[in-house]
Amino acid sequence: MVRMATAPVNAKGGNSTSDGGRVYGGQEIDQRRSERRGQLIEAGLDLLGSADGDHALTVRGVCKTAGLATRYFYESFPDRDALTVAVYDHVVDRIATSTLDAVSNAGPGERDIVRAGVRNIVREVGEDPRHGRLMFSVAQSSAVLAQRRLDSSRLFAGLVTKQTVGYYEVAESPRLDLAAHFMVGGLAQTLTAWLNGTVTLPEDELVDTCTELLLSMAIHTR
Repeated sequence: MVRMATAPVNAKGGNSTSDGGRVYGGQEIDQRRSERRGQLIEAGLDLLGSADGDHALTVRGVCKTAGLATRYFYESFPDRDALTVAVYDHVVDRIATSTLDAVSNAGPGERDIVRAGVRNIVREVGEDPRHGRLMFSVAQSSAVLAQRRLDSSRLFAGLVTKQTVGYYEVAESPRLDLAAHFMVGGLAQTLTAWLNGTVTLPEDELVDTCTELLLSMAIHTR
């Protein structure tokens, strides 16, 4: 069945919208473009989050996975590196946002807050293996991803610093920055080992152990 546009018909018999936007199949052109971009990002995550890592990511491959013609790739991205950045940023933004939400909704105690943050991160990378492989897998050899991982480490260290300053009412300092980077780096390496099977703790025990370790390190930030 042919899908008809639902925009009103103007006096000349053509489809129109109140803001003059172009319509195709009942959707604004910009909306369809945004949807295609989302499809490409999701397909990029499928490929980057595979066992082959960034080696699996090609323009043709991502378009095939997304079910789109190759020309639509260049509608949103100039090259595969730009898509890689978009995919990585999409995942980091999701994890950062959901972790802040988890921390905000946690109980008032120090342990409640830390455990809520750790549990959310562990679940994000554990329930969707693509996220864990993208952020931690050694199969990723892209220089673009290496830089993005460094940037995200700084981002999460900054979030730790901000939470610490707010909770303990302490001033920012080089010592606090060091502790924040140490915590983020240690947790990242631990999750890498857990995801690849080197660390074999059940999820709840992993969360509890990481929580206790982070709390013990937090003592030195006060």
